[in-house]
Amino acid sequence: MKLLYFAWLRERIGRAEEDLAPPAEVADVARLIDWLKARGPGYAAAFADLRVVRVAVNQDYVPVDHPVRAGDEVAFFPPVTGGSA
Repeated sequence: MKLLYFAWLRERIGRAEEDLAPPAEVADVARLIDWLKARGPGYAAAFADLRVVRVAVNQDYVPVDHPVRAGDEVAFFPPVTGGSA
């Protein structure tokens, strides 16, 4: 599974991306986040407040109950705001 981290999540975790193989019980985004939080203080800090974290699986925005599988690309990023041009 390829994980991508953007903005302040990248800064707290200390990397922009990584390839990981979570255990079999990690079947959805919520469990993936719980597993990542247990990997260390940078992950725990990045995912401390899920109200300010958005997730995309294979480039589609998803809720935390969305399933994840080996081979997926999962991106974590803060909410994106837009402006007018």
